[in-house]
Amino acid sequence: MTPFEGPGAPDAPAVVHDEATAPPPSGGGAAPVRADGVQLLGEVPGSGYRVAPALVRRGDGQAIQLTPLLYSVLEHVDGQRSHAEVAEAMGAALGRQVSGADVETLCDKLRTLGVLTKADGSEPEVRRSNPLLALRFKYVVSDPESTRRITAPFALLFAPVVVVVLVGAFLAVCAWVLLDKGLASATHQAFDQPALLLAVFALTVVSAGFHEFGHAAAARYGGSTPGAMGTGFYLVWPAFYTDVTDSYRLGRAGRVRTDLGGLYFNAIVAVAMFGAWWGTGWDAILLIIATQVLQMVRQLAPLVRFDGYHVLADLTGVPDLYHRIKPTLVGLLPRHWNDPEATVLKPWARAVVTVWVVVVVPVLLFSLVMMVLSFPRVAGTAWASVGRQWARLETQLADGDVLAVVVRVLSIVAIALPVLGVVFIVTRVTKQVATGTWRATEDRPMRRALAGVLALAVVAGLAWSWWPQPGTYRPIQAYERGTLADGVASTLRSGTPTTLQQGRQGAGRAVWPRDAALPTAESPELAVVMVPRGGRAADGDQQLPTWVFPFNRPLPPGEGGNQAMAVNTKDGSSLYDVAFALVWADGDTVSNSNEAYALASCTGCQTVAVAFQVVLVLGNANVVVPENVAAAVNYGCVQCVTQALATQLVVTLSGPLSAQTSAELAELWKEISAFGDSIQDVPLSELQERLTEFERQILAIVQQDPAWVKPATGSTPTAPTTTGPAGSTSPTTGATGSSTGGSPSASSSSTAPGSSSSASSTSDPASTTDPTTSPTQPTTATAEDVAEATATP
Repeated sequence: MTPFEGPGAPDAPAVVHDEATAPPPSGGGAAPVRADGVQLLGEVPGSGYRVAPALVRRGDGQAIQLTPLLYSVLEHVDGQRSHAEVAEAMGAALGRQVSGADVETLCDKLRTLGVLTKADGSEPEVRRSNPLLALRFKYVVSDPESTRRITAPFALLFAPVVVVVLVGAFLAVCAWVLLDKGLASATHQAFDQPALLLAVFALTVVSAGFHEFGHAAAARYGGSTPGAMGTGFYLVWPAFYTDVTDSYRLGRAGRVRTDLGGLYFNAIVAVAMFGAWWGTGWDAILLIIATQVLQMVRQLAPLVRFDGYHVLADLTGVPDLYHRIKPTLVGLLPRHWNDPEATVLKPWARAVVTVWVVVVVPVLLFSLVMMVLSFPRVAGTAWASVGRQWARLETQLADGDVLAVVVRVLSIVAIALPVLGVVFIVTRVTKQVATGTWRATEDRPMRRALAGVLALAVVAGLAWSWWPQPGTYRPIQAYERGTLADGVASTLRSGTPTTLQQGRQGAGRAVWPRDAALPTAESPELAVVMVPRGGRAADGDQQLPTWVFPFNRPLPPGEGGNQAMAVNTKDGSSLYDVAFALVWADGDTVSNSNEAYALASCTGCQTVAVAFQVVLVLGNANVVVPENVAAAVNYGCVQCVTQALATQLVVTLSGPLSAQTSAELAELWKEISAFGDSIQDVPLSELQERLTEFERQILAIVQQDPAWVKPATGSTPTAPTTTGPAGSTSPTTGATGSSTGGSPSASSSSTAPGSSSSASSTSDPASTTDPTTSPTQPTTATAEDVAEATATP
């Protein structure tokens, strides 16, 4: 993918200008001999250097730059000529006098670079550069000969007419997918059917390999010879590469074409996927088009050694921009402005490289610092996410859903890789800085001592930043903004302001009932915040509560009651509140309530409340009057969606359940709780059906127990507000409310005039209860009763 180094750095040499060599004659006047595998690539056309360098590739695949004089020596070395004969041939070619002693001195320099054998005829010991952002653990999939053979047909795709047609088709497809069709249905279909999701993943990986075909085919079209193709790891991420070092023989246009060839083949994949969608109608295929666009955008970034970096390098004629960082920074100092190392570039090339350095260095340093400081939160988030994925994997593994298990495994790997990447980068940078500092301060005790003090300060700072304290490794929540200011404040543990300001986070004093559970960041509670209005006197201040609806807030649930209430007033957010409860009732009166309220007053948002309650009545209750209520209200909403769903199942038993039935019910309740954890991923149209299915499964388990009493002949399930006979069931799943757009309210709800649509925010609801216990008094176990979090969709 890159012609010089980085993810596309070559390992196997291309056979170009490799002349046969013979063993050197013995004795002090031995003829110089090229090292094995050395290839002469020649002068770079369109170079940004004042004196254009020439490129040579060593046998280990490392490309190095040589001055014209050194390159001339290497060019005339054939293993037969003595130093004097090489000097004579050079003099004729350069038009200047060169002595044998000069050649001998230059050969010593070339031996240190690893391109000539040692004086005793043995191969040189070369040390390959090991930059941080380089491909490692490379494995050759296609040797140079195979690469040239399989990529030859693809070179035809670079004909100008073909390029114009395909690029035009790609732009049209992208405009249609991103601006008209959209990706919502594609995402739903892919995640709803694991087989399609795996197919999307597999085709995306294949397209990454096809990207490398584009580089090789572009090189073939320009007249150069591509080398090996393979795969490896870039930091910790798998990547493909293609050896196109030979493209340096091409002019600037040919090199840039080679750099952009991979992106062009991404566009071809996108057009082909549109054709596949046209033929099959599977919307999930459209996700591959989106991945191609994202890959192209990422590749164009010139910060690291991706395609954009090499495009800039070839446009300026400076093969390795990273090696120019230090000379450029030093050259910015007034007294070093005219240093030889700073003036080797042409003025326009120096200006471009200087701008690149001034932008890239601060961005990379800032990224590294923020990466280190935010690592505890990232690690905590990854750990929590892996835990959730693992729990779902165990459930799907028990169900025998192989495709879903594979998706979960891939998800866990994708979550773990960024954390491993941070660890690898920090380790490598620390090692390189420590080694470089130790060498630079050799025989300079004062500087070494100062460096040691700075190192201790850095270690102390990291220890303070990473030391486990409350909140240090807390997972990132959906409602957090994640701004730079938030990150710095969290790292410095400066806390939040002690005063409340409109539109900003702050801290204030709140009064809660003595027996009430205190709210947390993960499980907040609604509160009234009094905000003074514009500069009035204290005795005349009017205060604005956050409760904006023209009716009183619903009362909290009573004993044995269950309530989900999502109240959203944040524009553009998505809010879910879920309450699942399993209640045992053995009293004379059963009046358990199950309520779902979705209330919204905002713009362009979504609010969902889901309450699911199962009431197991033990023995004969004289009064059974359960209550099931759902209300969805939009007040002053624009372009909003609000939905409330209350599902209640009442089952009367003759006595406690058996141990086996209780165990089966407990296992099913774990599955129901897992569903509640991920309910925000379920389409609204499917919520009712999924909860009804859980009711059927609960009844199927309970009806096999000896405590189940078959209803009398002719009896039917009763409504939630009526008393059912012994052994009857009362599934009350019809209490729903929803409101969208211009619909001010829905069933089981009421709104004031002028209401419109609703907003919402996402939370991570969780509900766990133990159905194996039969308390003597009615009890209930619910998820977070009021859980609010906001996130920008």
